[in-house]
Amino acid sequence: QDELAESGGGLVQPGGSLTLSCMHSGDLFGIYSVDWYRQAPGDQRELVAANTNQGTTNYADSVKGRFTISRDNYKSTMYLQMNDLKPDDTAVYYCHIKAPSPWNYEYWGRGIQVTVSS
Repeated sequence: QDELAESGGGLVQPGGSLTLSCMHSGDLFGIYSVDWYRQAPGDQRELVAANTNQGTTNYADSVKGRFTISRDNYKSTMYLQMNDLKPDDTAVYYCHIKAPSPWNYEYWGRGIQVTVSS
């Protein structure tokens, strides 16, 4: 069973930076599209950033210019660099990967807390 393990979360002051990492324990990481989602208390889970297996990236409007998604296929790891963090960025962040069609299987990380507060 493939697993995703997030790291790098924690408490940061407004305006600060954090980098989340997510390591995939299985094979063929390079075939997957990779995404970061987040969920704040009382809210639905929302897509923050996405990276396809061909290198296309997309971001939620609320994080454009501040967050950067990247991946290292040799290390089977994806990253989310978060700069100029705001209290509204406080949430549990989840990494997610999905295999291309026709397979379409997907995996989720367990989530990691990011708290932005002074």
